Amino acid sequence: MKRRHERGTSSADVPDAERWNHNIQYHPLLSDAVPPGARRVLDVGCGDGQLTRQFATQAEHVVGIDLDEASIGLAIEHTRGSNIEFLRGDVLDHPFEPGSFDAVVSVATLHHMDTASGLRRFTNLVRPGGVVAVIGIGRPHIVEDLPWQIAGTVATRYHRLSKQLWEHTAPIVWPPPNTNRQAKAIAAVELPGAVFRRHVLWRYSLIWTRPRSDR
Repeated sequence: MKRRHERGTSSADVPDAERWNHNIQYHPLLSDAVPPGARRVLDVGCGDGQLTRQFATQAEHVVGIDLDEASIGLAIEHTRGSNIEFLRGDVLDHPFEPGSFDAVVSVATLHHMDTASGLRRFTNLVRPGGVVAVIGIGRPHIVEDLPWQIAGTVATRYHRLSKQLWEHTAPIVWPPPNTNRQAKAIAAVELPGAVFRRHVLWRYSLIWTRPRSDR
């Protein structure tokens, strides 16, 4: 089921620096999570490649993967850079080598797949010392998430005073299969020691570093 909360522009011709939405707001958090000197970064659910392009300035080689053919087409069309590669495929079964990335990042994509299977796959793909960094969306719980919903609405209005909402054109899954509490519990099992944080704009972040002794 597709659902858009507010109307905005969705043109792929809008420069990356002029785009804003609830996902883009947290891109810097993922950038900060990528290890210094990273050689290879995987962007899962890359859409039209905005975040992938950003990581190209931080890593030697960046791979963006997405199931949506139209999104990958836009990514290729609007991207210049010899260290960026886009793939149309499913991260769960694409033949990546285990431990072949310094970071696996994902924005608003984990809820498109089984959460446990997705996290398990992400951890398999990062080397020891590598990072899994996720911006996720949990299904709101009417009672316990009410303060977060109110805060998110107020914060969105504040940001819209100075920013134009940009809507991605990729498929939308709604509602997410897991509540925030459930997503946190799954992460605790699949990524022991991961840092799970709720954020005001209806998102959560999940940052996990694979132990260097894990070989």
